[in-house]
Amino acid sequence: MAPLDDRPGVWKSGKGKGRRQPKGRQYDDAALEDVRDLLGDRPRRRDLLIEFLHLIQDHHGHISARHLRALAEEMRLAQAEVYEVATFYAHFDVVKEDEAPPPALTIRVCDSLSCEMAGSQALRVALESGMDPSEVRVLRAPCMGRCDTAPVAELGHNHVDHATPEKIAAAIAAGETHAVIPDYEDLAAYRAGGGYRALADIRSGKRSVESVIKDVLESGLRGLGGAGFPSGKKFDIVRAAEGEKYLAVNGDEGEPGTFKDRYYLERTPHYMLEGILLAGFGIGATRCYIYMRDEYPAVLEILRREIAALEEAGIAEPGYIELRRGAGAYICGEESAMIESIEGKRGLPRHRPPFVAQVGLFGRPTLVHNVETLHWIARITREGPEVYGNHGTNDRKGLRSYSISGRVAKPGVYALDAGSTILDLIEAAGGMAPGHVFKAYQPGGPSSGLLPASMGDIPLDFDTLQPHGTFIGSAAVVVLSDHDRARDAALNMLRFFEDESCGQCTPCRTGCEKAVKLMQAETWDQPLLEDLCQVMGDASICGLGQAAPNPIRLVIKHFGDEI
Repeated sequence: MAPLDDRPGVWKSGKGKGRRQPKGRQYDDAALEDVRDLLGDRPRRRDLLIEFLHLIQDHHGHISARHLRALAEEMRLAQAEVYEVATFYAHFDVVKEDEAPPPALTIRVCDSLSCEMAGSQALRVALESGMDPSEVRVLRAPCMGRCDTAPVAELGHNHVDHATPEKIAAAIAAGETHAVIPDYEDLAAYRAGGGYRALADIRSGKRSVESVIKDVLESGLRGLGGAGFPSGKKFDIVRAAEGEKYLAVNGDEGEPGTFKDRYYLERTPHYMLEGILLAGFGIGATRCYIYMRDEYPAVLEILRREIAALEEAGIAEPGYIELRRGAGAYICGEESAMIESIEGKRGLPRHRPPFVAQVGLFGRPTLVHNVETLHWIARITREGPEVYGNHGTNDRKGLRSYSISGRVAKPGVYALDAGSTILDLIEAAGGMAPGHVFKAYQPGGPSSGLLPASMGDIPLDFDTLQPHGTFIGSAAVVVLSDHDRARDAALNMLRFFEDESCGQCTPCRTGCEKAVKLMQAETWDQPLLEDLCQVMGDASICGLGQAAPNPIRLVIKHFGDEI
């Protein structure tokens, strides 16, 4: 074999001109040493790539080309692979050699429907005109899960509720850029109230796993992330699988209008954590992963503290529960995209079948549950199936945690009987806001579209809304009034889908873009929009593109006078 220096394409250009180094960007020793210091003694596993990108972003405020190259060297990955992951997520700022890094402070202004109705556009304009762009960067951002306090801005990692330019200026002057940790029930308080006794009984054999599954099935609990699959059946499917298996918690509550998971985690995080340990023990999970959205910095800190407390108390084995931090990608709320992200990759939805219960994390069977679902699993196991199942109205069973925002007097999370109507929800939220008359509502996030006030008697639950071309989803309810236009609300929803499409499939990537352009016209081209909706629904890989046409179709059907 020829000596290395004589082999073409490595050190030579092919034209007789010798090279001093291989082709491509080279790492420098200082950047590599910096990356090694940041990573410390953490294992250099491929699935930790996103966690490592967070370390660099948090420390430097951006990810330079030098550090990206050094990270690729340290992880023994292709530079292109690291780059494509870093640039997929909105919260990573990749800066090339000829570019200036972003300012030290970033303000994100939410532009989802509830915040837009509360004046977020005017807020963003005021901030952009009133801030020095060399010192402060102002960005529009998708839903931050604080729709009950709209409009919302995030100052560094500190959320400013009911934001105004004056409140933000005061927060900047006071240096308030870190998350505020609310009072919550810690491990000691939770255990004093009976927490983890049911888990201890099951681990010791005093109570069987089968009895837990029976109670969950009897309660009627269904997946509360939006899919509504019976929780006990999903449990059984993964439990029956052979070999290694995993539990993944979907905490990427990114559907605009949804904030119920944050509500529970900022108050009673151990219900979810006990639910994780119950479900993990029941299926024989090798490890449990919590995937939590980056927009919830307070929740991330609470979970870090309480997982450590569980390990110290000997309730959870060290490393059995891994907390993974999202990086600003709505698509990762789709379970297979979430699994890709946990594995350190771009959050691209997988083709199915196989389903994640068969081939999930690291190619093994995986039980995926929503935060609130696990909350109720813990409560049902401790208090019995009736705590959940003895509720319901209009021939429905169970409870629903409705996130209610928009033109109501008291936005918030309300746990009401499954089957409650929008009129029940408005009443629970203190009625309409003063000076507003009920006009329309979003029953389950942007994917569900809009229904008129005249359809206010429909039970809001799984299976009850499908005949009307919509669904309950994550129960993200936004109420519109006579001050709002349905067509403007639908345009807001499609702009969100346009921004958040992962880009993997053309029907969704291009379809959302074309829909936004068509919807900006004074008069909508209804036949063309319907053709576009049909293609998107039929040919998109995942639920984002398949459901994105719903706002268009329902506005055409129920609010034709506006278009």
